[in-house]
Amino acid sequence: MSGFAVKGCCPDAWRPMPAGDGLLVRVKPRLGRLTAAQVLGLCEAAQAHGNGLIDLTRRANLQLRGLTGAGWPVLLDQLMALDLVDGDTAREGRRNLLVAPDWQVGDDNHRIASELLARLDDVPELPGKVGFVIDAGAACMLGDEVGDFRIERGETGGLILRAAGRAHGVAVEQGEEAQALIALARWFMASGGAAVGRMARHRAELPGWASGSIAPAASRSRFRPGPCDLGMAYGLPFGRIEAQILAAAVEQSTTTAVRVTPWRVLILEGANAATIPGLLEDIADPLLHVDACPGAPACPQATVATRDLAHALAPHIAGSLHVSGCAKGCARSTAAEVTLTGRDGLFDLALNAAAGAPPLRSALTPAQLLHHFGAA
Repeated sequence: MSGFAVKGCCPDAWRPMPAGDGLLVRVKPRLGRLTAAQVLGLCEAAQAHGNGLIDLTRRANLQLRGLTGAGWPVLLDQLMALDLVDGDTAREGRRNLLVAPDWQVGDDNHRIASELLARLDDVPELPGKVGFVIDAGAACMLGDEVGDFRIERGETGGLILRAAGRAHGVAVEQGEEAQALIALARWFMASGGAAVGRMARHRAELPGWASGSIAPAASRSRFRPGPCDLGMAYGLPFGRIEAQILAAAVEQSTTTAVRVTPWRVLILEGANAATIPGLLEDIADPLLHVDACPGAPACPQATVATRDLAHALAPHIAGSLHVSGCAKGCARSTAAEVTLTGRDGLFDLALNAAAGAPPLRSALTPAQLLHHFGAA
């Protein structure tokens, strides 16, 4: 397996991370929603102070790329003025929350998430990758998404508190959900969770109040490109969009707000179906089945370029495809039917595997891969 550096924390707006194309800043929209004005302001800042590229992450956050050390403080001020970043560094660091993106004002998702955000001062300082998940709709939507402390709809119909890595959770009373999440986070830190970094790896026995036998409810469909109850959903190729394209989409549509999802899909609230260059509206588009990290040179850990190859291979692979610049597998943590992992400037090929798995074939060039899959 090719080596890679494991980062101890995630970047945010106050803690930019060096990347191959400059500094990277992560923006965490509250409840996964930005007003049209916030989107336009964000796009303007991304073009003025970065390279104009915006990534949509698996935690439904946005990443601005290509910033300079001189431009970052100006960008930070603009993001705070847009109310996209908390002025308190510690609070911003605690604001790692993924909520089911179809929430409505006053429903359980909105109520619990809003209370948790209002109580961030009660949340302990956690390892940078640790976060909360609120999946309190009629059925679960975020069951496959990473999160450490979870409120979910249980199979019995009520809400449950569940620790990541445990198959079952415990019933929680209405109105006590945010307090239960905070208590579980405090227990995690008090019981040595920081040493292992994530709840799913923490083997300490849960306290009785956090241990139960209720399984999460069955999963419902996640958002895919096309018309939806909220408006119009669009896919982002490889989870990336140019700021000018996003700004034009908002300006030319009837949307008043944009919701972000962990599935490389943006939802334009209230928008009608329309073709927008650079966005995917067809649920059958082969790019929707492809995961590819930024690769080299954007990521200093990658030894190969990824996305041009992924784009060329997509129409020729019936199932899921993962092209990873290194064995870390940032774009996809689970197995794909075809996985290409960069190593020393070439690719290892594995089937039904995650990045870095033992390869079926090693040291392949892009040309050899294109030929192998009939794309050349």
